[in-house]
Amino acid sequence: MASASRAGAGAPPRNYTFSDTGTATRRTAWTGWVVFAGVMMVLLGFFQVIQGLVAIFDDGYYLVGADGLVVNVDYTAWGWVHFVIGIVAIGAGFGLFTGNIVARGLGIAVAVVSAVLNLAFIAAYPVWSIVIIAVDIVVIYAIAVHGGELKA
Repeated sequence: MASASRAGAGAPPRNYTFSDTGTATRRTAWTGWVVFAGVMMVLLGFFQVIQGLVAIFDDGYYLVGADGLVVNVDYTAWGWVHFVIGIVAIGAGFGLFTGNIVARGLGIAVAVVSAVLNLAFIAAYPVWSIVIIAVDIVVIYAIAVHGGELKA
């Protein structure tokens, strides 16, 4: 009887992982959402890069001219901003898969900047900007609240 109760005593609980320091972290169903946030960050990065390249190479693609934007900047400048944000978002997205604390902070910062940037860009392409803002909000929530659950 005593040996039966001790058999599982050394095994860690099923939903917990242990870090190098021995601290236990409980994994919840939100771990999947953090992976989703990482995938969305990578996808968001690619979307930002595409949006940036379109703005750099084809000014006539967007619905309004550069003077109709919230911020009076030409599309080439907007394109480079979107391109850089996209590259950083891709890097942060891949960093999220490892539970890296720097990637988590960078991911939240990039998602916030992306949401604000797309809010300013909303006159040029409204539907696309609203979709990107919605994805940014989900990414921010998943990373901020449950980002540490992927840390191995």
